[in-house]
Amino acid sequence: MHEKSIELLNKAVGDEISAVHQYMYFHFHCEDQGYELLSSLFMRTAIEEMGHIERCAERVLFLEGDVEMVAAMPVKKIHDPKEMLALARQMELDSARDYNAWANECSANADSGTKKVFEGLVDDEERHYDQYDLEMEKVKTFGGQYLALQSIEGAKKAGAPAAGEG
Repeated sequence: MHEKSIELLNKAVGDEISAVHQYMYFHFHCEDQGYELLSSLFMRTAIEEMGHIERCAERVLFLEGDVEMVAAMPVKKIHDPKEMLALARQMELDSARDYNAWANECSANADSGTKKVFEGLVDDEERHYDQYDLEMEKVKTFGGQYLALQSIEGAKKAGAPAAGEG
């Protein structure tokens, strides 16, 4: 009865797994380059995307389907922060667009529960888009200085003694 909803939810699971992998890859590389703020943003977003996987999987199981834990696409090996932000922003925009369409499709198939899941995901993805868009604006406005400041702040923290030391 809810085959289409299960199919769409599993597509979302695959997309979200891909997002987790991509954002963690960006997190590792930003951290390695000393871009603490961007590293933290990518890690926080990856954690939120894991929550999206859980919401979709719970709904699939409720509908008596099986969860397909397959990434939709491989990680893109990008090391430039500007390119990372551009890809992240596009991924969030694409997800919001897809989830909105899928919410409407579930509504047309009389599945308001799954519709609500997708609507909640749209809200989160649009917020993520705004975060990445804001970071891109900062990089455009301040250029390499913005990234250099992040690197300097990270270096200061790395060199500071831990609480109770020194």
